[in-house]
Amino acid sequence: MSERIIEKLGILADAAKYDVSCSSSGSTRKNSNKGLGDTGNGICHAYTEDGRCVSLLKILLTNHCIFDCAYCVSRKSNDIRRAAFTVQEVVDLTINFYRRNYIEGLFLSSGIFKDPDFTMERLVRIARKLRTEENFHGYIHLKTIPGASDELINEAGLYADRLSINVEMPTEASLKLLAPDKKREDMIRPMKHLHSAILQNREDKKVFRKTPLFVPAGQSTQMVIGATPENDLQILGAANAFYQKMNMKRVYYSGYIPISSDNRLPAVGSPVPIVRENRLYQADWLMRFYGFKVNELISVEQPNLDMDIDPKLSWALRNLNIFPVDVNKADVELIRRVPGIGIQSAQKICASRKFSKLNWEHLKKIGVQLSKARHFIVCNSPEFQRKEFTAMQIKHQILSLGNSKYRANFSPQLKIF
Repeated sequence: MSERIIEKLGILADAAKYDVSCSSSGSTRKNSNKGLGDTGNGICHAYTEDGRCVSLLKILLTNHCIFDCAYCVSRKSNDIRRAAFTVQEVVDLTINFYRRNYIEGLFLSSGIFKDPDFTMERLVRIARKLRTEENFHGYIHLKTIPGASDELINEAGLYADRLSINVEMPTEASLKLLAPDKKREDMIRPMKHLHSAILQNREDKKVFRKTPLFVPAGQSTQMVIGATPENDLQILGAANAFYQKMNMKRVYYSGYIPISSDNRLPAVGSPVPIVRENRLYQADWLMRFYGFKVNELISVEQPNLDMDIDPKLSWALRNLNIFPVDVNKADVELIRRVPGIGIQSAQKICASRKFSKLNWEHLKKIGVQLSKARHFIVCNSPEFQRKEFTAMQIKHQILSLGNSKYRANFSPQLKIF
């Protein structure tokens, strides 16, 4: 590898680190004709929905950009080293890194050279070359350039496993403040188009056996949090709208990292606490997999998530009238809302109680976190006398355990129990 390519790689890989939406879950692409690579399990650096690690070559095509977004390290007014790959350089890097077993796929984003279509066309050419000329079957995640044409988005969908369109800021007002050159409609329009195209592809598959794959891992988006004063209620409300209206696969929350002085932004040296980012991911998980609604987790009266405890425990402490739950009688939807009980544990409880009434030992073997759940459930253990505690007493007892499971866990992929 030449020194010039190594220099470019250092600049453009570093610039790409601020984009957190590089999960590779959900793709069904198979290597069926002895091509190169396979979209599968067993690598590292990016995390899938189900907790697997995958390794992706994560770079920008260029950090040149015509826009001057205040929160972005690649903003045109920022005094940084600039670089750009050619289409063939990205293809060669991906194949060479794959052959060395460094990666299993490609995550490719870009600044905007001169207009959205000009940049998007190059991203599509890279994906097309990898698929058609190199016979590459590994994972490809492309960032869709806001404002790009529907035709380019459709072509990108034929080669990429996932497309993502960053909404960037939680509200339109914040986008106008920090990125006045951009329009929210340029982000929402391609999301809607992609949503419709994915649904149409699913219908086509029911009729035509050889319908080509089209974005098999769906679409995702990302928003910067903490650069503007939106509360968690506004952020999760926006995320919920994307899940409901766009069938979004994932919404990612990127805590703002101060990169330059600007009177519109928090002071340099005041990054968003990572615990806030973590709590948003936990609440997001509860919305997607546990059946919680936004207004159950937070409200107008309490518009921000509790930083001391996870959102599921916080909800339970505000709704003590629902508890205790009898695990031998309650339905699975209620059981999985109990702090300390995850989705799999709730399913195991409902399956196991068909054969005998469950006691504390059974629950422990199933994997229930009894030190947390014991405040909210009863079971077939008459020797245990459940004591009544106030919400503050329960919160204090759990926090006093000093266990990292109940404190802020800094992995954005944390599953809630």
